[in-house]
Amino acid sequence: MYNISIGTILAASLLFVIFTWIGSVKASRLLYSRTIERMHRKTRKLLFWAWFPIIPAAAILGAIAWMQQTMLTAFWIDRALIQAPLILLPLLTIWFVAVPKLFKLRSITKQPQGDKEQEATVDSTAHLRAAAPGLIIPFQMTALAALTSFYFALVPPVPFKWLDISIPLAVFVLATAGLWCRHQFRYRGVNKMEAYTAPAFWKRGLAMVSVLAILGASGYYLFNYAMDKSELPPEIDMASGTHDYGGVMPADTSMHNHQSGMAAMTSNSGKMISVADLTGPREGIPDRHFTLTAQRKTVTLSSGKTVDAWTYNGQIPGPELRMKEGELIEVTLINQDIEQGVTAHWHGLDVPNAEDGVAGATQNAVMPGETYTYRFRAEQVGTFWYHSHQDSREAVSMGLFGALIVEPKTEPFQPVKDITVMTHRWKGASIAVGASDQLERMAIAPGTPVRMRLINTDDWVNQNFTLVGTHFEVAAIDGTELNKPDVLTNTHVVVPTGGRYDITFIMPERPVYLDVGENRSGGILMSSDGSGDVPETPPTVAFDPLTYGSRAATAFDASSRFDREFTLILDNKLGIFNRKFDFLYTLNGGVFPNAPMFMVKEGDLVKTTFINRGNVDHPMHLHGHHVLVLSRNGKPSTGSPWWSDTLDVLPGETYEVAFVANNPGLWMDHCHNLVHAAAGMSMHLMYEGVTTPYVVGSGTQNHPE
Repeated sequence: MYNISIGTILAASLLFVIFTWIGSVKASRLLYSRTIERMHRKTRKLLFWAWFPIIPAAAILGAIAWMQQTMLTAFWIDRALIQAPLILLPLLTIWFVAVPKLFKLRSITKQPQGDKEQEATVDSTAHLRAAAPGLIIPFQMTALAALTSFYFALVPPVPFKWLDISIPLAVFVLATAGLWCRHQFRYRGVNKMEAYTAPAFWKRGLAMVSVLAILGASGYYLFNYAMDKSELPPEIDMASGTHDYGGVMPADTSMHNHQSGMAAMTSNSGKMISVADLTGPREGIPDRHFTLTAQRKTVTLSSGKTVDAWTYNGQIPGPELRMKEGELIEVTLINQDIEQGVTAHWHGLDVPNAEDGVAGATQNAVMPGETYTYRFRAEQVGTFWYHSHQDSREAVSMGLFGALIVEPKTEPFQPVKDITVMTHRWKGASIAVGASDQLERMAIAPGTPVRMRLINTDDWVNQNFTLVGTHFEVAAIDGTELNKPDVLTNTHVVVPTGGRYDITFIMPERPVYLDVGENRSGGILMSSDGSGDVPETPPTVAFDPLTYGSRAATAFDASSRFDREFTLILDNKLGIFNRKFDFLYTLNGGVFPNAPMFMVKEGDLVKTTFINRGNVDHPMHLHGHHVLVLSRNGKPSTGSPWWSDTLDVLPGETYEVAFVANNPGLWMDHCHNLVHAAAGMSMHLMYEGVTTPYVVGSGTQNHPE
């Protein structure tokens, strides 16, 4: 319903502009009627155009009223306080000021039936009434108000601040005043004439062309100025931008230090800490060592289709990295021939900041011929994945990713069939599970416990997984086990971009089918011998984590006292980012580097409210931390504690989440629809007292998104 409402507002706003613009032109040209009969006919048509804009106006006002009744203030405040008055008040001036004058004009221009003598003449009274500003200005003011309202629909002032709307409103007021002066001047001229003569068509045309030329030249200048201002500088400190302290004033604003072009608060100890020093264990023999070689390679899918890919170790996906809880891990990354550079980011694994693998924030990109070593201890059990965070949109799309699994220290009582289901849509091919773009068959003995680790790597695709042929449980979300999960049937699981869901079941005697993306020619068919037919997929409902499983004690909850509270509004607006004109995906009204940076201290209990005012979903991914979901759309989480690192916020949704700031550093917080992140939908969580020696920008090798 929310998407319908904002779609209605946009479409109806455009129609309102068109209808009111037609009415304004007809009102201005009414004076030029050469005969009484034409003036009468045009007056009747103008009355029609007074009625017609009511339809889109009613649709807009109805959608805004629905939002007021059903949604939080952030969704409708600008629409109710700006757009609604801009639509309603000028429209009322048409009906209470202009329409009575039109009725009067229609009356005096009405000819007796059959009377042709006066058809060629228009008396001075009719001309004077047709030139009256009170007849014309309401139509033209409504057209200007419609344009202004449409502007605010495309460029919403979010968060709502009166200062942000002052310039467009001032332009509207000045334009209306200018038109009033122009029509006052014309009215006086008509009043002085004994017999009004309309200006020649070429004169009116020349005047119109002159006005359009001035407006066009002004628009061209302003557009190019905005283009130049939008261009990102050659070097940007990743910690630059507006600092938001979550309602807490910095303890000592005099202690700001400027290092690498940024301002950062000193820590409680008074010492500044560099991101480069927040490493994993530097000493000790690793329990496991992996080597990842980034290289270009043409690989073959199971169907025989070939893909020109960027790979880790020449395979797609990259090698699965399995390790045990508590082990010291060392990974050597080698860039063989990826000219754009590479990194390795451990998505969902809360490693020390220097090991996070984000070019320009925690390291420099690894260029061809270079190597880089990561060291961290695997302290979380669960399903994770890794990918390059250098030109991440292209890198992930091209294949620089793989699964990362942390197993518990102790072996399970009964051996488990552990299946990683990593989905990706390769260019020129259908969706694939790993490198298989066809139906995959597996032989699993009945009675075997099965764990399927569902990982969605696709950009801007929420992947549907439906298990057919058995009941199952959702055992974990984003690498965190759920408490006492319920048994599910006829339920599909929606995994957002970057998200992971683990499902478990006991293999029955009959075949079981994992339907991936409702593609019956793909997915995984499991049976005792690997044979059998793909069963029909029944109607299903979507899995809802908010009420699933049983409650369990957590270190904090919705009733806790929070040290910092942030609000993050996700939205769309027409604008320019780095010389590209498009609909931008914004964070509190801005894009990188003007998006807010949330500032915290180590040990803070932090609450964040996500509000998605836009028309697409945003899987928000906070590096280095997992957040506890407290509520969705005002409804509290009543099931198992739901911890997430990639939380998908749908249009019209509001989430309240919380986390403990227990991992110091400079952490990216961005939409994992990577095309959004590349367009500027990226911000940071910054610990006070932390600096970074790394920079991004066109003049550097670092391009994290």
